[in-house]
Amino acid sequence: MSIMKNPVQVFIRNLIRLVVFLPLWLIFALGIFRRAWGGSNINQLLLGGVITIFIFWLANIVAGMFFILPQWERLVLLRLGRSVGTRGPGLFIIPPFIYSVARILDIRIQTYEVKATKTLTMDNIPIDVTAAVELEVENPEKAAIAVQDYWKTTEWASMEALKSTIGGNDLRPLLSETERIASDLKKIIDTAASDYGINVRAVRITDVGTPPSLVEELAVIARAERSAKAKQIQADAEVSVANALAEASNILASGEGSMELRQIQAMLDMSKEESAMIIVYPMDSLAGRDIASAAAGTQTQGMSKK
Repeated sequence: MSIMKNPVQVFIRNLIRLVVFLPLWLIFALGIFRRAWGGSNINQLLLGGVITIFIFWLANIVAGMFFILPQWERLVLLRLGRSVGTRGPGLFIIPPFIYSVARILDIRIQTYEVKATKTLTMDNIPIDVTAAVELEVENPEKAAIAVQDYWKTTEWASMEALKSTIGGNDLRPLLSETERIASDLKKIIDTAASDYGINVRAVRITDVGTPPSLVEELAVIARAERSAKAKQIQADAEVSVANALAEASNILASGEGSMELRQIQAMLDMSKEESAMIIVYPMDSLAGRDIASAAAGTQTQGMSKK
């Protein structure tokens, strides 16, 4: 319900009150007061006072018919106790006695905070959770008639939904899946609030408080899980390499000349190394063997001198 006074509406009503009161008082009451003051007639004074009060009451009734609502407010109107819809924004006139105002509502988006303290999760861990709920009045007529205080009702529904969500989840999802938890909360609160014309636009988990000792334990568990995952990845890679080598060996062994080609490839790889010398000779050639032995000896002597 609107609490702040509308300065434009107050000005218009005061102006209308003055316009109605002053002429009527001058016409009906001023002469009575003059005669009473001239003759010191108490009855005339009382009559003038009654007429003045009546004129002032009538001016208030006429001024109260005029309403000026800003863009963000809606007025819920009753006719003989039955709702006849909403009015606003802008200037409009509501006849008295037959029509009455049930409530003036602010339909702007509003946000409030709800907290659940020392609430047990599914794995019996006490935590504190804070959530921000963003809502708006979607149906002013329902919000004014279907519930006495839509704000407090929505707040209690939010707190109940938050505690129920905490109790239905383990701690780790509450810490790592806040978007999913917030989405579930929004659906629960919106279902309850829609019965009295409130639309829950968004729910955000702003804070999840856990005991310090539990945070350390979770950090140790997380490190252990990361280490185990790294080892598993390394083991999977080694298995893949071993399978690839076994498959390559089978292919080389089954193909004619494949082994000789692999040897040539190996020699090409060795020749790329610095200070590498490759001597190719037949397996049964004594001369080639002597040359290779001599070359190997020369390289060994050079290395020993260094």
